[in-house]
Amino acid sequence: MDAMDPAEGLGGPGRADTTGDPDARWLAFLMHAAFFLLLGASLTRFLMRHPGESRTPWIIALSALLAVLYLLGPVLGSRPTPRRLTWLGALVAVWMVLVVLAPSFAWCAVPLFYTGLRILPPRAALALVALLTLFVVAAQLRLATGFDPNLVLAPPAVAAVATAVLVHMQRQAARQRDLAARRRGLIDDLLRTRRELAATERREGTLAERQRLSMEIHDTLAQGLSSQQMLLQAADRSWDTDPATARQHVLTATGIAERSLAEARRFVHDLAPADLADGGGLEAALRTLAARETAQAGGALTVRCHVEGVPAAPLPDRVQSALLRIAQGALANVTEHARATVAALSLTHLDDRVVLDIADNGHGFSPGRPVPRPPEGVRGHGLPAMRARVQQLGGTLTVESAPGEGTVLSAAVPLPHPPAPPTPEEHA
Repeated sequence: MDAMDPAEGLGGPGRADTTGDPDARWLAFLMHAAFFLLLGASLTRFLMRHPGESRTPWIIALSALLAVLYLLGPVLGSRPTPRRLTWLGALVAVWMVLVVLAPSFAWCAVPLFYTGLRILPPRAALALVALLTLFVVAAQLRLATGFDPNLVLAPPAVAAVATAVLVHMQRQAARQRDLAARRRGLIDDLLRTRRELAATERREGTLAERQRLSMEIHDTLAQGLSSQQMLLQAADRSWDTDPATARQHVLTATGIAERSLAEARRFVHDLAPADLADGGGLEAALRTLAARETAQAGGALTVRCHVEGVPAAPLPDRVQSALLRIAQGALANVTEHARATVAALSLTHLDDRVVLDIADNGHGFSPGRPVPRPPEGVRGHGLPAMRARVQQLGGTLTVESAPGEGTVLSAAVPLPHPPAPPTPEEHA
């Protein structure tokens, strides 16, 4: 049906093929059927009205040639190539000869209107329609016994209506193609945007998870390994002079190793702090941490724990885990850097937030001075990791310290407002 695709109407050689359009296929089928029906009816009328005339063999031969030429149209394609234009010229020429010999073949012009409008550029197509209309008018006047205005006006009117309908359908088809192309473009853009958004979210999620895991490892395994290293180095120094103290250091390091192993297993399970997994909550975990740090220090450091207030609702697991990790990291800094003898963990429950303070009586430092980047392989994520943990929960981390005056680290995390109790009216 390529030769009869109506969507390639009045619009020049760059028209698109829309053979998949159901309306276009139906119109092409109707035009095919109309052409052969009109050709057969015209030949039958001629044979009935003029039997045995000398021109009859020519009429039959030209009718067969016209039918064959018409059938060759789909083979030549739907583009206005030179071969296609030659075919159209031959088709119109044979039809004109038939009309001159037998005017009854004039009404085969309507399907030819359709073919010309499909193939030719706008001006050439309109010129062809005008030429075919003149031949139809001339043929009708030849068949009439006298002058009839209807025979002069009716064919141009029919040609104008047919042309207008075909051009309108072609333009509608072109608009539908444009709309379909735009929809496909919008859908492609939407799918591409969704893929890019999903990829961005995956990258951000991966980076956030990496940061979280680095902080978890820093606050647990790295601190435990660092403490074990310090204890084993101390045991090595005193192994010959004070075997009992060295043995105590080794036993303490063994306890830290057991604790680190528990933390590692907890990572595999759900990355929750092992102290919180015992079920006692954040307060019990802080007290356990204070007792353990005191025992590991061997009398060099005493860590106290104080809890003030009662939470209006259980603290979210994320808040408990973050505050415990902050306490672990802060005490690790106290042990390694502060040279303190006393440290205090203070947990305060307020209406809208929970505050954790870690204070020590060490030599302190200047918070405003830039901290030099530690060499490769040395721990150095302490304060940045704590600040990142608090910021992820929407809280703040403040550090107050001065050389020789100790350090106070405070982490405040906002809490969601509990639902208001129902009023008497609501109960009613």
